[in-house]
Amino acid sequence: MIQIRRARPDDAAAMGAVHVASWRDTYAGILPDAYLTTLSAARIAAAYRRSMIERARGDASFVACLPAGGEVVGFGTTGRARRPGMGEGEIETLYLLPDWRDQGIGRRLMRAAAAHLGAVGFHSVFLWVLSANNAGWFYRRLGGRLVARETIRVAGQAVEQSAVIWDPVALLLEATAQPRAT
Repeated sequence: MIQIRRARPDDAAAMGAVHVASWRDTYAGILPDAYLTTLSAARIAAAYRRSMIERARGDASFVACLPAGGEVVGFGTTGRARRPGMGEGEIETLYLLPDWRDQGIGRRLMRAAAAHLGAVGFHSVFLWVLSANNAGWFYRRLGGRLVARETIRVAGQAVEQSAVIWDPVALLLEATAQPRAT
């Protein structure tokens, strides 16, 4: 069974690799190929490592690991909302290797994130997702409520993102308590 645990700085390289693989798979046809091919796992890993060492703003990172060998197949990061007025806590990232999707791992990472944010005193949690990202259904299925849309620029291209909120955070904890029958 996949283990969900708090990430450590030595997980950063694996997190960078998962980030790049996830973006290349998820955003093909949404973001420019030239941008996706130049993503640097090492540069992204350095940012995750820094964040874990600094641990500011109630930040926490969680990894999903294989039981044998501890290979990281997914992760999520959380912290205080980067933008005031939306929600108190934010799920900043949730990435899985493509072969590990649709197995309940994302739900378990979301639960770890919600539990952490609730434990550090945040009463609501939100996240941003690119509107063209098919994972948007996942967040809505977990009871997330769409509260905003805006256009941002990624790699020089305008894309729409959507904000999804759970207020109170207990709604996300309830939704991730156990897998729903499909």
